[in-house]
Amino acid sequence: MPPGQHLPTYARELVRMHDAVIAGSHSALRPRALVSRSWNRVLDLGLRADDVNTRDWLGPSEIGRRQEASPLREVVPDLRAVVGSLADASQLLLVVTDDEGVILWRSGTPAVRRRADSLGFFEGADWTERRVGTNAIGTALAEAAPVELLAGEHFEQGQHPWYCTATPVHDPRTGALLGVIDVSGPALTLHPAIGALVETGRMLAESRLWRYHQERLERLRAAALLSGPSLIVDDHGWVAAAHGVAVGSRIAVPVAGQPVAVPGLGACVPERLAGGWLIRPSSVDRTVSLELDLTRTPQVRLSGGDADWRRTVTRRHAEILVLLHRAGREGLSAEALSNALYGDAEHVVTVRAEVSRLRRLLGALVETRPYRLSGDVRMSVLE
Repeated sequence: MPPGQHLPTYARELVRMHDAVIAGSHSALRPRALVSRSWNRVLDLGLRADDVNTRDWLGPSEIGRRQEASPLREVVPDLRAVVGSLADASQLLLVVTDDEGVILWRSGTPAVRRRADSLGFFEGADWTERRVGTNAIGTALAEAAPVELLAGEHFEQGQHPWYCTATPVHDPRTGALLGVIDVSGPALTLHPAIGALVETGRMLAESRLWRYHQERLERLRAAALLSGPSLIVDDHGWVAAAHGVAVGSRIAVPVAGQPVAVPGLGACVPERLAGGWLIRPSSVDRTVSLELDLTRTPQVRLSGGDADWRRTVTRRHAEILVLLHRAGREGLSAEALSNALYGDAEHVVTVRAEVSRLRRLLGALVETRPYRLSGDVRMSVLE
């Protein structure tokens, strides 16, 4: 809200702006760029602003399955503890979704929950833009950024009595999107601190997830009995313990029955342990060959020792591999990769997420700080 504005007056102005713009009329107050982009998207989808658009929601069994599968289940009690102390006095509603925008958890007073029920704003409901129009959850997913909306900035008129503030939450281990944290409430109860509250919730969630990750690694480390060059890693390839080799913090994600390439160890055979994997070399040869085939759908072929496999990669990952190959051991910073891929340095977050996904496939064969190929890798490109 602009500084000095009276909240009820500004909320009414936003509603008048909405009605005029959606009707194609002139309005002295123009929607923010973020709001305008979202309205254009939902109008292209054929959604109606003067009606409640079709809602989709899941049954109890599917909600339970998604809750159990979501890493955010570990931090929901902490989020409720932070927000719950304010819920009664502030009439706010805490909502946590999965990465598809489906509401998995909701907390708030009975009165505000009843108001939310009338909009279909409850557990199991799909709150993406394509279902309910411009809203903080769906728009935060579409924009990949925090979003705060007030009154008439929502697309559906039924949502105009509300404010909503949402931010995406990412897995601190992989950079993968886990879901969205949202705080919503009656529009005229909006407080300037709500945005900071939601951001605090995001930082709390991601820091807790990282702490739980470290605790799991510590349990693996405590049970480690290693001899000869070997590693113990978790299910995501994070190194809990190493003996006779220095590989950094992460390798490629192990898959049962499939050799994995590890710098300093070469081709290795993953052996299942409780909560992780034992990684030992299958050959004395430590060199890993990586061939990138661009003559058709991009593929990488990895060979070394007893390992020999092919996997399809995205064109973006192929571009990154080519750039790292050309950069040599000097490597590239996230800013330099952003410039090379997108023409500017404004996509650093996207670059880091893409490299994180690439490292799930190749692990420590792609090193960080700066990004570069491991010294044990001999890469060739077929074009």
